[in-house]
Amino acid sequence: TEHHVSSLNRPMKLKEDMNPLLLQVFRSVVWVYSVITFIPWYFFSGAGNNLERARRIKARSVSGHPAGPYRAVYSQKELVAWLHPGVDTLDKMFEYAAKRFPKRDCLGTREVLSEEDERQPNGKIFKKVILGNYDWLSYEEAYQAAKCFGSGLAALNQKPHCNIAIFCETRAEWIVTAQACFMYNFPLVTLYATLGPVAIAHGLNETEVTHIITSKDLLQSRLKAILCDVPRLQYIIVVDSKPTSWPDIPKGIMVYNMDTVKEMGSRPDNSECLSRPETSDIAVIMYTSGSTGIPKGVMISHGNLIAGITGMAERIPNLNETDTYIGYLPLAHVLELSAELVSISHGCRIGYSSPQTLADQSTKIKKGSKGDTSVLKPTLMAAVPEIMDRIYKNVMTKVEEMSKFQRTLFVLAYNYKMEQISKGYSTPLCDRLVFKRVRALLGGKTRVLLSGGAPLSAATQRFMNICMCCPVGQGYGLTETCGAGTISEFWDYSTGRVGAPLVCSEITLKDWEEGGYYSTDKPNPRGEILIGGPNVTMGYYKSKGKIQDDFFVDKNGQRWFCTGDIGEFHPDGCLKIIDRKKDLVKLQAGEYVSLGKVEAVLKNCPLIDNICAYANSDQSYVISFVVPNHKQLMALAEQMQIKDSWEELCNNSQMEEVVLRIITEAAITAKLERFEIPKKIRLSAEPWTPETGLVTDAFKLKRKELKTHYQEDIERMYGGK
Repeated sequence: TEHHVSSLNRPMKLKEDMNPLLLQVFRSVVWVYSVITFIPWYFFSGAGNNLERARRIKARSVSGHPAGPYRAVYSQKELVAWLHPGVDTLDKMFEYAAKRFPKRDCLGTREVLSEEDERQPNGKIFKKVILGNYDWLSYEEAYQAAKCFGSGLAALNQKPHCNIAIFCETRAEWIVTAQACFMYNFPLVTLYATLGPVAIAHGLNETEVTHIITSKDLLQSRLKAILCDVPRLQYIIVVDSKPTSWPDIPKGIMVYNMDTVKEMGSRPDNSECLSRPETSDIAVIMYTSGSTGIPKGVMISHGNLIAGITGMAERIPNLNETDTYIGYLPLAHVLELSAELVSISHGCRIGYSSPQTLADQSTKIKKGSKGDTSVLKPTLMAAVPEIMDRIYKNVMTKVEEMSKFQRTLFVLAYNYKMEQISKGYSTPLCDRLVFKRVRALLGGKTRVLLSGGAPLSAATQRFMNICMCCPVGQGYGLTETCGAGTISEFWDYSTGRVGAPLVCSEITLKDWEEGGYYSTDKPNPRGEILIGGPNVTMGYYKSKGKIQDDFFVDKNGQRWFCTGDIGEFHPDGCLKIIDRKKDLVKLQAGEYVSLGKVEAVLKNCPLIDNICAYANSDQSYVISFVVPNHKQLMALAEQMQIKDSWEELCNNSQMEEVVLRIITEAAITAKLERFEIPKKIRLSAEPWTPETGLVTDAFKLKRKELKTHYQEDIERMYGGK
C-alpha cells in the first residue's frame, strides 16, 4: 500500500505535474491569439494598473510604531462613520434608498410550484421542490410593508426601547421585520435557527421579550417545545400566510399572521407616529453561539451598523443599483445582515435562496429543474468557506471524471491563468472556453465573492479566483465589531491574508508574552489583534465582570475590542491571522501547540473534511478527531481491498493507521513542527453539523462539546492515563 497511499495523498495536483513542454505549446497558441487581440484590449482593460494596484501600500501605522494603530490609506486622518451625511440611523438609510430607487426591485422570493418526495436508492426519502421565477417587492413597496408592520406591532402593544425577537430563516420577511423595528425603535433580538432549546429560551428570557416573529416551520419544530419556559411571551407573529389558526399553543399566547398585523397597522386609527431612533440607540441584540458556553447577546447600535456598512461598501468596486445580491446565509449572522444592508443602501436587489436550493445540483432541487443562482444570476455573493470548499470538491470530482484530453486542457488552462493573474493580466480566452462551465454553477454573472466567518484555505481561494473568474475578497471581523475589521482588496490575489483595515476601523497589535508574539518581531510585527472604531459594539447584554473586559474605551473616547486572535501586519499594510489565543495548549515538555494552526494546515489534505486537534497538558503529543472525506476514504479502502461499510471503515484500526500516515506526510510537507503533528487519530463516521451541537452555526469547532463527545477516545489514545 505504500505507493498507493502517497499517490492518494496527492489529489489531482493542479500545479506540479505539468509537462513544461505542453505548457509552452499552450502558451504559444494563446500568445498568437493574444497578440492579435492584445493591443486594443491592453488600452481598454488597464492591465498595467492591475498589478500596480495589487502591489501598492494599503494601510500604514499612524504612530509610525510597528504595533500601530494601522489605518487604511484613505482614512489616515480620521475614521469614516457614515455613507451619506445626515443618514446616521438605519431607518433613515432605508428611507433614503426608498426615495432614491422607489421603483427598483428590492426583495425577491421564488414561487414554490410544487413539492414532491423522491425515493433514494438506499430507501431514504428526500423532499424536492420545483420553484418558479422570482417575485419582487420594489423599494417603495418594501418600505411601505415595513411601515405598516411596525405600526401593527405598536398596535399590539410593542413599545419603543423594548426588545422584540426574530427567530426565522433568511427570507424577505426577515428584512421587512428588521426595517419595521428600526423605524419604530424596537431593539431587535436575533437568534440563530440552530441554537439549542436551552440557549433559545435563555436569549428570550434574558432580553424579556413579549413579542416574537417566527415562521411556521420553526414554530412547529423549535419554539413550540419551549413556550412554557418563556413566561413573558404574549404574542407570536408568523411570517407565513397559512395556516391562520394554531390549536395547540399554551393559554395566554396569541398567534397572528404577519399579513394580519400589517393590515392592523395600515388602518388610519393605528398609524402610530414613529418614534425615530438616535444613532446611539440599540438596533440589534445579536446572540452569538460562542464556541464556549451559553450564547452572549452583542448590543449593536444604529451608528455601529452604519459605520460597519460604510467600511464594507468602500471595498466593493463599483457597487451600484444594477447589482444583484443572493441572500442564503443566516441573517442572524452579522456577515449576512451587513451584506444585505450594504445592498439596500446602494439600491441593489436581493434575491433569497437557501443552501439547499442554491445551485442546480443542490439537495432540494429536483433533477432537471433550476437552482436559485441559475434563475437569479447574482453579481454579488457572500459565502462561508464551508460552501466554497463544497464547490471546490464538487468541481474537482468532476475534473477527475473527465477524459484525459479534457482533464489536461483544464489543468493547462488553470496553470496558465494562475501565471497570468500573478502578472496582473486577465485570460478572456480560457475564461470563455474552459471556465465558463464552472462559472455557470453560480449563475455565470458573479463579479465579487465575499468570504467571511472562518479562514479560507489558500487552495480554495485560488481555485475560486481562477475558475469562477471573479475575485474572492476575504474578510475578517466579529459580531463584536459589527462584522467589520478588514477586507482584502479584490485585485489582491495573494492568498491567506485578510486585507487592510476598513475605512471605519483601526487595528493595533498587542504583545502576547505567553505565546511569544511581539510587535518588534522580525520580519513582521505580530500580536493580539485589537480593533477600534465607530463599528465597535456597545458590549454584551446584561453581562458584568470579566467578559466585558474584552471591550475598552481609550483616552479619546473611542471604543476598542480585544479579539483574542493573533495577527501579523505585512509591509503593504495587510493583515494575516496566524493564531488564536484560546487554542494554545502547553505540552508536557513545555512546547506550545496552537490547535487552530494544526487544523488549518491539515484541512488542506483532500482526505479530511473536518478535523479537531486536541492536546492535554500532561501529555507529550497531540491527538486528533477526523471527519474523513467519504469519496476519498472509500477509494482508499478499495485500494487496500477492504470491503467494510462506512461505519466499519471509520472504526477499522488499519484504516486509522493509513490515514494517520497520509496526515503525517501532509503535515511534514507543510512544515509543521514534530510536536505539532498528531500521533493518534480517531475517524468519525458522522459529519459535524450545527445540529449535532459539535460546531457553531458558522461551523467553528466547539472544543468543549467535542472533548465530551470523544472522551472515551481521548482516554484510549492517551493510553488510559
